[in-house]
Amino acid sequence: MSASIEDYFHELLKRYEANFDITENFSLGDTIYPAYAKFFSLGEKYVLKKEAKLWAIRAYEHVLFIKTKRITEDTLSKIRTTIGSYMEPDLVRKGEKYPEKDHMCSYLTFIIISEETPNQKIQKIIKKYSYDKGYLMGFRGHSQARIGCAFLDSEGVITNYAGKELKKLLTNIFNTLKGKEEKAS
Repeated sequence: MSASIEDYFHELLKRYEANFDITENFSLGDTIYPAYAKFFSLGEKYVLKKEAKLWAIRAYEHVLFIKTKRITEDTLSKIRTTIGSYMEPDLVRKGEKYPEKDHMCSYLTFIIISEETPNQKIQKIIKKYSYDKGYLMGFRGHSQARIGCAFLDSEGVITNYAGKELKKLLTNIFNTLKGKEEKAS
């Protein structure tokens, strides 16, 4: 495949633009990410009028994108640190002890676009990665981390268990880029 990391990244952002607010060159902690995407959904149930609210739920997804030549154990260590030290406290709890009232779920997602396919050890670490943090015994919901990785050299995709639904999207982008490449030929 002759698609570059930039081609893949821009096609990926196009998919996210439909439902997410995107900020390019986003700074979190001591790192600047190529992009950050945020999604928010509010569901509410009323009895006859808005003043008689039965329940409300708030769901979020925070996505950070990484472009790299190769994924290393150091890359994965930085992701773990970012999730626990910055994403969860800053983006989910906003510096408070708990998320806001009616918070149900926040997905903390990393999408890694790598030029090279990592070795089996790194792939195993990615697949086994798990992060799920509950608040007030579940009354304020929970946060869950998802990791999705696309490898340009092999057109492979892997995710952790929580991120398995990312696989279809990341794989589909390879197909879209192939289609564009064939049309250009």
